[in-house]
Amino acid sequence: MKPQILAGKLLALLALLLMPLAVQAQPATPAAPAEDEPELVEFDTAKTRSIAVPALVAPAPADTPAGNTTALGRQIAEVISSDLRASGVFETSGPNGLRAITLAEVTTPQFDYWRGRNVEQLIEGFVRVGGDGNLTVGCYLYDVGNGNEVTRLGFNVPPRDWRRAAHKCADAIYSKLTGELPFFDSRIAYIAETGPKGKRVKRLAIMDSDGANHRFITNGQSAALTPRFSPNYKSILYLSYVDGNPRIYVYDIDAGRQRLITQSRNATFAPRWSPDGQTILYSMAVAGNTDIYKISATGSGTPVKLTSSPGIDVGGSFSPDGRQIVFESDRGGNQQIYVMNADGSNQRRISFGQGRYATPEWSPRADLIAFTRIAGDFRVGTMRPDGSGERLLTNSWQDEAPTWAPNGRVIQFFRTAKGTGKTSIWQVDLTGANERKLPTPVDGSDPAWGPILP
Repeated sequence: MKPQILAGKLLALLALLLMPLAVQAQPATPAAPAEDEPELVEFDTAKTRSIAVPALVAPAPADTPAGNTTALGRQIAEVISSDLRASGVFETSGPNGLRAITLAEVTTPQFDYWRGRNVEQLIEGFVRVGGDGNLTVGCYLYDVGNGNEVTRLGFNVPPRDWRRAAHKCADAIYSKLTGELPFFDSRIAYIAETGPKGKRVKRLAIMDSDGANHRFITNGQSAALTPRFSPNYKSILYLSYVDGNPRIYVYDIDAGRQRLITQSRNATFAPRWSPDGQTILYSMAVAGNTDIYKISATGSGTPVKLTSSPGIDVGGSFSPDGRQIVFESDRGGNQQIYVMNADGSNQRRISFGQGRYATPEWSPRADLIAFTRIAGDFRVGTMRPDGSGERLLTNSWQDEAPTWAPNGRVIQFFRTAKGTGKTSIWQVDLTGANERKLPTPVDGSDPAWGPILP
């Protein structure tokens, strides 16, 4: 529905607001600050900063398929506030408990008012409907202490994608204030679990990074495990027991169809995409020995065997540049982490701590490898690609299967409750702090964090 017509000064003010904003779902390039405006001071991301996020203004309230723009302005602010608070870097307030702002305040905030409430950063903005029926969302970040604008962004999205505009705004602000890459506008695939211990029904499911827009993909008639999004988000690679045996499938999300990747009588499992989405890495058990193979993502051609040592080689994960693979192997007597070149050459062990090591996964920043260490309890940790700098990040009874946020700063994993077998998805940052549970409608395991959405 088209917005109501604004009169006189309100229309002129809205035009002024819209002028610097991009009309695509991408951040606009902010205008250069005036010479007398101070640069934003970098700060220790281990310390929190207070950010106020009042409801976005709806200058011309209008109904959309996603709701009225007045309600959307509040909901968008809620998502922005929640995203930034969940990062562990910021303490956010609002929109509940904060007064409503006027349209004029979007570009001329009342800094004295916010200083009096000990606010350090302020996010204000607006939401309106354009002639094409899409939403235009404006998002402005201010440094309250200095009294200046830090950045401004604009997004043009279909009403159904209002949450994406909120996540994109939060991503841009997070990156501007921390220097880190974004991660809020991304999705997670995981295994949704129901039923009693020992007889769990395991379904493939997907959701946004904050747990919203949840969707079950499979019906649970055949158990599903270890999902991974393709780099373009169009497909999910996973293990399924469709015929009673473990096989690797690719599920086409838009078409709602799955296809078998390997035609083999041998058990295949632990599938992973290459960074370019053209190759699939997997493990296959043959005559009591398990090795790592790779094959075209189409499933065509002859699989290439990459390992041949006696024992069990499992769980390969490509480095971000696709040149190396990290995997686990018990060739030395118990599970340890090894690295090899993508062609299988130069295989070398990198873990030497106490206990066993499993489920290694390379960071998108290439600087670390996450893993599960099993030494009585299961704990999630990280080490450098050469095995140095090992650090454990969790300390619970059974934490396992780490997966990286797109920015390589946050790790997600699943936790099993002792005695009940109930599972839940958690995340923790690289400091080992800010551990939190993600909301899922049922129990969850085997999370897989996808890249930033295009």
